[in-house]
Amino acid sequence: MSLAPPFTRETANAKVKKAQDLWNTRCVFTISDSSPLVDRHRNPQNVSKAYTEDSVWRNRDKFLTGQAEIVEFLTAKWNKEKNYRLRKELFAWTENRIAVQFWYEYQDSNDGLKWKRYVLLYHARPLRRHMGKDHDARDADVSRCYGLEDWTFAQDGRMRKRQMSGNDVEISEAERWFTDGVDVNSVDISEKHW
Repeated sequence: MSLAPPFTRETANAKVKKAQDLWNTRCVFTISDSSPLVDRHRNPQNVSKAYTEDSVWRNRDKFLTGQAEIVEFLTAKWNKEKNYRLRKELFAWTENRIAVQFWYEYQDSNDGLKWKRYVLLYHARPLRRHMGKDHDARDADVSRCYGLEDWTFAQDGRMRKRQMSGNDVEISEAERWFTDGVDVNSVDISEKHW
């Protein structure tokens, strides 16, 4: 099955899951036959090959162009975001565009390795509306927003544009969805998180 445009529901969903798997893949290096070393970092160079040489990204407040900037960005991202686990789901598609909702969890190396969940911005609802009229947003320990990532593809199937917005949410160990050994696709994510 070709994962290049024009997309069908089947090929768009396969493209989303392929991207999920690529971003979740860890590098494994062997020092010698008797001493294997597993590098738990992602491979930005490998991930960048899924994008055109002149791919344009907006990731939060960062604007990038081209594979070299993508590699630099992903290297810094994954130096900060340890034990990264990602899930992507197809939201909508057209002939050469796909909208994706995603969630990922990681430990923040700049914040004492606290677990965090990342969710996209879609509907920014007032916090007070969902926590009761007497709750002040300043009192909240955790906030969440929901949303989409927008991808546009070249005819060869590589992504030529990626637009994304999102927020980090601190979570406890008990709140984690994507724990060690769990297939991220098997986690039941309730409607309130979609």
